[in-house]
Amino acid sequence: MVLNKETAQKTAELLLQINAIKLQPQNPFTWASGWKSPIYCDNRITLSYPVIRNFIREHLANQIEQIYGKPDIIAGVATGAIGIGALVADYLDLPFIYIRPEAKKHGRQNQIEGRIEANQTVVVVEDLISTGKSSLLAVDALNAVNANVKGMVAIFSYGFDVASENFSNAGVALHTLSNYDHLLLQAEKSNYITSKEAATLGEWRKNPSTWK
Repeated sequence: MVLNKETAQKTAELLLQINAIKLQPQNPFTWASGWKSPIYCDNRITLSYPVIRNFIREHLANQIEQIYGKPDIIAGVATGAIGIGALVADYLDLPFIYIRPEAKKHGRQNQIEGRIEANQTVVVVEDLISTGKSSLLAVDALNAVNANVKGMVAIFSYGFDVASENFSNAGVALHTLSNYDHLLLQAEKSNYITSKEAATLGEWRKNPSTWK
């Protein structure tokens, strides 16, 4: 869910501006999953732009306080959300941890890096939501140590139906600064894409696994 339309449009504008999001309906990307996609998103690029990363940091932090109240801990999902999660935690003057996809095979074999105790309240920070499966693995890891997960915030979501189903089934609230709908509106408004290309991009999201 997007909380503020103006923030959503501005976030989309900034991500397009620095090519954190690229739209190529005529020359699709191939995701690691094998899906053909007219869009590619790498929000880690925002960390290289102080003004933009500060915008994202402050708006994520404000949303966390507005929606969930101030938690005990901020958790970032490795690797994409470690940077922005740490910035959000610093802005809120809160402890920070990050969560690997799985436990390390060596050393202390941690999946969660940093200190967390049972019953502490946590808000999870993500950079990007696609199907939500990897993000929810982080929530599973927190539940395993009896943390109290209040919810999750993210920079951007593709808005797939399967993601909504996964978060609903897991009972995890998700709020994002921007999403695919606002991205297409901003991209067409700024002449980044044509109305025909916007229609193509809209068709992709209906069934991304089989789109060509």
